[in-house]
Amino acid sequence: MLELSILGFLYEAPLHGYELRKRITALTGHVRPVGESTLYPAIKRLEKAGLLVRETRQGPAAAPRHVLTLTEAGRSELRRRLAEPEGPDVTDENRWFTLLAFLRHLDEPAAQAAVLRRRLAFLEEPASFFYDADRPLRAEELTDPFRRGILTVARATTTAELAWLRATLADLEGAEHAEEQVRADERARAAT
Repeated sequence: MLELSILGFLYEAPLHGYELRKRITALTGHVRPVGESTLYPAIKRLEKAGLLVRETRQGPAAAPRHVLTLTEAGRSELRRRLAEPEGPDVTDENRWFTLLAFLRHLDEPAAQAAVLRRRLAFLEEPASFFYDADRPLRAEELTDPFRRGILTVARATTTAELAWLRATLADLEGAEHAEEQVRADERARAAT
């Protein structure tokens, strides 16, 4: 998740480490605080892998700053990670939100739709935080008001996300169909 955030924010613009840390913290810090002890080793790994470069530039004050820039390999790696998310990237809400924050960097609506379809399939599976043997329990079956609250809130959140996913998929698939029609028209004009 941290590496995806680094790649995603640097895809948008070169940044120095402090600004990158602020942006990542704004996106995920409420769940997983980002400290220098985790950020800078991740940056070094990505730099060693050739996914980003560091150059020294003069800062607004007297001290120079290390500015991080994504390489073309880094841009490709981000698109690959977005197009082929690992299981937890789709099933873990916090990882999903990080993936979703950068999904626009996949250029093709079909590729974006494929990722959203994976999330949709996950959300459509019956699930609960609480079970009776192998059977998921519904909020109405619980007498504990706090556990019932967890399921009530989760249901409302899932209902809202399902509606958004379905509407966005309809838009993306409509855009994909329109793009296919434009390509078909261009081929027809070129053939005449």
